[in-house]
Amino acid sequence: MTLPSLTLLLFAVFSSAAGQIMLKHGMKAAATTAERTGGSLAVRAATTPWVVVGLAVFAVSAVAWMSTLARVPLSIAYPFNALGYLLIVLAGSTLLHERTSVWTWAGSLLVVIGLVTVFYGQRN
Repeated sequence: MTLPSLTLLLFAVFSSAAGQIMLKHGMKAAATTAERTGGSLAVRAATTPWVVVGLAVFAVSAVAWMSTLARVPLSIAYPFNALGYLLIVLAGSTLLHERTSVWTWAGSLLVVIGLVTVFYGQRN
């Protein structure tokens, strides 16, 4: 895999994770507001800046992912999505203050080990 392909792949994964975190933050705020005011959750979500920006970032990540698939074999690219899971767990616990268990971290570590195995296995 070339450095530009790896960079594009990592951009796709990181931007996807960032979009998901923004969507979660925005939907939490939208749900709270809708519950408090009695309004529609769909309307609140559509007018919440974090949701709108999160969708835009997620759309950019989708374009980056499609560009990645044009350059990198799926058997190599897809395992990198696992890195996104780790990023989301990390951001969820640190930025959104969600509770995570030792089992969540252990599973995430196994995912990273799998990713490293796939990455180095394809290099040899």
